[in-house]
Amino acid sequence: MFSGQDFVITKMIFQRSLAFIYLIGFLILFNQGKALLGENGILPAKIFLAKIKFAQSPSLFFLNGSDTALMLMSFFGVVLSLLALFGITERFGFTVSIVSWFLLWVVYLSFVNIGQTWYGYGWESMLLETGFLAIFLGPANVAPPVLVIWLLRWVCFRNMFGAGMIKLRGDSCWKDLSCMYYFYETQPVPNPLSLYFHRLPKIIHRGSVLVTYFAEIVAPLGLLIPIGAVSAICGLIVIGFQGMIVISGNLAWLNYISIILVIPCFNDQFLSKLHFSIPNGILPTPVPHLWASYLLAAFVCYRSIGPVFNLFSDRQIMNRSFDPLHLVNTYGAFGSVTKDRNELVMLGTMDANPESAEWKVYEFKGKPTDPMKRPAWMSPYHWRIDWQMWFAAFGDYRYSPWILNFIAKLLVADKEVLGLIGSDPFKGERPKWIKVDFYQYHFQDPGKEGWWKRRYKGEWLPPLNLENESYRDILRENGWIKSE
Repeated sequence: MFSGQDFVITKMIFQRSLAFIYLIGFLILFNQGKALLGENGILPAKIFLAKIKFAQSPSLFFLNGSDTALMLMSFFGVVLSLLALFGITERFGFTVSIVSWFLLWVVYLSFVNIGQTWYGYGWESMLLETGFLAIFLGPANVAPPVLVIWLLRWVCFRNMFGAGMIKLRGDSCWKDLSCMYYFYETQPVPNPLSLYFHRLPKIIHRGSVLVTYFAEIVAPLGLLIPIGAVSAICGLIVIGFQGMIVISGNLAWLNYISIILVIPCFNDQFLSKLHFSIPNGILPTPVPHLWASYLLAAFVCYRSIGPVFNLFSDRQIMNRSFDPLHLVNTYGAFGSVTKDRNELVMLGTMDANPESAEWKVYEFKGKPTDPMKRPAWMSPYHWRIDWQMWFAAFGDYRYSPWILNFIAKLLVADKEVLGLIGSDPFKGERPKWIKVDFYQYHFQDPGKEGWWKRRYKGEWLPPLNLENESYRDILRENGWIKSE
């Protein structure tokens, strides 16, 4: 069996890597939070906070939900993440280490719990669950409690195994091995390599599904085996699998944190072979720290009952939190795969008459719009508006009501919201009308110009302006504009 002394290098690499994910998360909030959640944002946090109780969604923003608080908290998160990334938080003993990781966790939790639509994804809960366990790892000069290392492996196992099990029970294309015929083209935000992955022979796509089953169902079992060579080999398989997903699409930091969760599967003996040196003068884990890890393990075991039942349930649910602190969660990804890529294209005009208007397109930073434009490299960064536009295309506006306020912000040329998109065709001026068209996109055929080909399917939203009383009524009902 292992002891904490076997995971000193492991702890250091894991902490620095997790700090990097926190840094990305807080940078996204610093750059996008005001436009998404601010007092004049698309889904203002203040409106949400007024409708719920603290116990339902604990957040520091119950104390102050202003734009100033949002920006200060996100900036604080960026600074603290940088300190953790460079190991500064681990140089000053237990108190500084524990307080630093606790603050990272509680501040990010505060954002997730007011994040509404923008923060309803599994990687947010995964960061919070992982970040909570990281509080108990301890500073640089002390061996980590080995139980915390095993609890991190437990998160890694549930993440991978949950993703595999949801595929076994999900879309029939996973069973007939055809899912990868579509995935690279229809994933939320493709990258430039997605086109070339999509063009691979079908036999490779079918083989990719079998590899997915092995990497997500078989290999994770080895992560829980207390034999260093076994867990290391299985960990390398998972890293290779996640790495292929990273280079074939833009799935935010989902695959990055999935890779980071594999790090506790490698002990110092393995990592020293990769030229990581084992530091001298490492103290054994103090007894109070050990007892805290025992209590933590007991708590996690108890809270894991629901997620374990969910893993083996015929009605398995992906990415569900069982408590508002996101401490022990269920995970899974792409239980179903979209066969066609539908896209919403937003257009505006300065003309008074929408019937005879010249319409100009709003380009986004990541999502496809212009068929000639190369897909973007984004991950691990995440443009949240692009992601939500992909989901909005699955139904009408009633399933994505936020888009109505998004349009209202574009109609007044809101600078913060315009910062979320790739280009403003009106250069900061207010358009008279905005509409949303509905297209089906496919990757362009080999040898032809451009990245995409598309077919117009109809109007998703008719031309809207702020003089439309029915439209204004919806905005008023949601608190997005003041009642007159």
